[in-house]
Amino acid sequence: MFGRYFKRLARVWSGLSLAWQFVIAGGIGLLAVMLVVGLWVTSQIRDGVLHNSAATTALYVDSVIAPLLPDMRKSQELDDTVKRALDETLGQGALGKRLVSFKLWRRDGTILYSKDASLIGMHIKPNANLIAAFAGDIMVKYNRLEDEEDDKERSMGVPLLEIYNPVREPWSGEVVAVTEFYELSGDFEESLHSALLWTWLVVAAATAAALALLSGIVFRGSRTIVTQQAALEAKVAELQAALAQNSSLRQRVQRASRRATAINERYLRRIGADLHDGPAQLVALAALRMDSPVLVDPTTSSALREAEIAGIHKTLGEAMREIRGICNGLVLPQIETQAIADILRLAVAEHERRTSTKVLLTLPERLPELGTSEKISIYRFVQEGLNNAFRHGKGKGQQVRATTKGGKFLVEVLDTGPGFDPARSEGLGLAGLRERIESIGGQFETLTGPGGTRLVITLSVEEQP
Repeated sequence: MFGRYFKRLARVWSGLSLAWQFVIAGGIGLLAVMLVVGLWVTSQIRDGVLHNSAATTALYVDSVIAPLLPDMRKSQELDDTVKRALDETLGQGALGKRLVSFKLWRRDGTILYSKDASLIGMHIKPNANLIAAFAGDIMVKYNRLEDEEDDKERSMGVPLLEIYNPVREPWSGEVVAVTEFYELSGDFEESLHSALLWTWLVVAAATAAALALLSGIVFRGSRTIVTQQAALEAKVAELQAALAQNSSLRQRVQRASRRATAINERYLRRIGADLHDGPAQLVALAALRMDSPVLVDPTTSSALREAEIAGIHKTLGEAMREIRGICNGLVLPQIETQAIADILRLAVAEHERRTSTKVLLTLPERLPELGTSEKISIYRFVQEGLNNAFRHGKGKGQQVRATTKGGKFLVEVLDTGPGFDPARSEGLGLAGLRERIESIGGQFETLTGPGGTRLVITLSVEEQP
């Protein structure tokens, strides 16, 4: 049970901010310090006030009573004359109103005089206060009537100040007797309570001010820490997102590299097949015709020989045209130094020349500056896109559009042909383009249907001024 309680308390505590933890812990600590300091200060004030009040009263009483007493070193008892003088002095005037009881003690604990005549001559074992008074100290007790001779004072039910005052011999200063008297302490009690109250108020105010000052500093520091922590967490989140993006890009690059390697091998096989099935067959045919009997037989007429030679030339010419066509597809024009607009115009013009079709080219007023990899990728994209538009869309509604929007550069190739199935028809051309575009951080999108086909690439570029 207690374990669950402490665990719950620990969770609540850990959920608090550092500032509130300081306020709670600091408040408890300062409260404990305030109690200790307050108790010590009030104790010192109480003792000081009691001692000062007792000393003042003792001095006053001593000034009135001492002249009435005989030589206490020689007199072991007081005669009736002295007792009557004490009765008259203690029964009238300001002293009689303030003192409710008075006793004169001898060193052995005998009461030589008392306002209560029944106590005169009684022998009582000296208590600690009486012994201290015979040692020369003024002793005081506030409303603590525990001695056996204090029955009368206890029965009064009023707060009393009990004072033990040493009586000294004038010429030697030796303590020869002790007077014990009880003073009404109503005014003293009010003054003491007021002093203690103000003491506690001052201590509490100082503690609260210290706590408020420290809390203000801690709260300001806590806000700074929270702000910096939030900024740090945001930076960490950005870093984690960047790391995740870098990891994703790295994986994409690795996949693109593997696919590009496979596609390159397929390209090489296709080029080999094109060379084998096209120019190589024509060259082989020309070679066979070179061994034709028409050329070898000397009896063949010149007309037949010239016709055979012309056929060989024609076959070799066709092989050369096919070889040039393959080379033109592999070799790029000098586009590294050209602007994007010129590259797009060149790709469109080459397609129109090869296919004898028309392409609508739409360009914005300004185009971004791109690197060589981007330029080559854009040229290949437009070239392959228009080839697909001519092959699948029969060259209907061919368009090339370039736009810039929100830091993105888009190039689109469109046609209004019957469309095709991308899952079946995306061969080496489109697959290679996809890998090429994604390898430079771009996006490739194919949209096709009965209303036509739309190929789009998107590249991230800096905003141009």
